Amino acid sequence: MFIAELHHKHFPSYDLSHLRTGIMAGSACPIEVMKAVIEKMGMKEITIAYGQTEASPVITQTRADDSLQRRVETVGRALPHIEVKIVQPGTSREVARGVQGELCTRGYHVMKGYYKDPEATTSAIDADGWLHTGDLAVMDKQGYCRITGRLKDMLIRGGENIYPREIEELLYQHPKVLDVQVVGVPDAKFGEEAAAWVKLKEGQTASPEELQAYCKGKIARHKIPRYIVFTNEYPMTASGKIQKFKLREKAIQQFHLSSF
Repeated sequence: MFIAELHHKHFPSYDLSHLRTGIMAGSACPIEVMKAVIEKMGMKEITIAYGQTEASPVITQTRADDSLQRRVETVGRALPHIEVKIVQPGTSREVARGVQGELCTRGYHVMKGYYKDPEATTSAIDADGWLHTGDLAVMDKQGYCRITGRLKDMLIRGGENIYPREIEELLYQHPKVLDVQVVGVPDAKFGEEAAAWVKLKEGQTASPEELQAYCKGKIARHKIPRYIVFTNEYPMTASGKIQKFKLREKAIQQFHLSSF
C-alpha cells in the first residue's frame, strides 16, 4: 500500500503535512520504503509491527521514540508480557544475540491451536508453549529483532543457503525498481536458482542483464538471480499477502523447468 502511495502519479500534489504517525505491518517492509515513508510522507513517528495470525495481533513493535535506524531496520522489541527468542532452526536451542535463527514467541497472544488439526498444532507449538513462527530473524543485545527471511522461502544453490530477503533489499535500491519478490526455482546442476519477479516504476524500462549487472559486487555471485521476470502485478491472498508459491509455479512454466 505504501509503495503504491509513494509512486502515485499525483503524489506530489497531496498535502500530507498533518501526517505524523501510524503502524506499518502485514508484510516485510523494505528499508528503502520505510525511509521514503518517513522522508516523503512526513510520518516521522511511524512504527513497524510484526505479528502472525497464530500470534495476534502483534509480537514485536518499534516505538515512536526509537532511533530512526531502529525504526527503519528492525521490527522492534517484544511487547509487554510477551516472550521472544531466536533458536537454531529445527530445534529449541537458543542462539547467541546477533546470530540468525528462527523467531519463537510465547505468551497470551499465541493461539490455542489450529482448528481440528492437532498434528499441525503440535508441529507449530512445542511442549513448552513456544510458537515456532517459521520466520528467520536476528536479535541484538537490546532485544530489537530484524526479520531476515522465511524458512520456507530459503533456497539452496549448490549447497549454499540463499535468503530472498537479501536479494530483494538490494534490488529495491535500484532507481528503476518499484517492487521485487525473489523465489527459488529448480535447477538440474545446482539444485535451485534464484528467480526475481520485478515491478518497475511507471515509465521505466530495464533488462534482466541490467539488473544482474547492478547486483555484481554488491552480493555474492551465487546469489545473483539467474532469472528475472518483469510483471505488473503479483498473485495475492484475500488479506493482501503475496503468494510466492504461485510466482515459483509461473517461473517454472515460463522457463520450462522441471519441478521437484
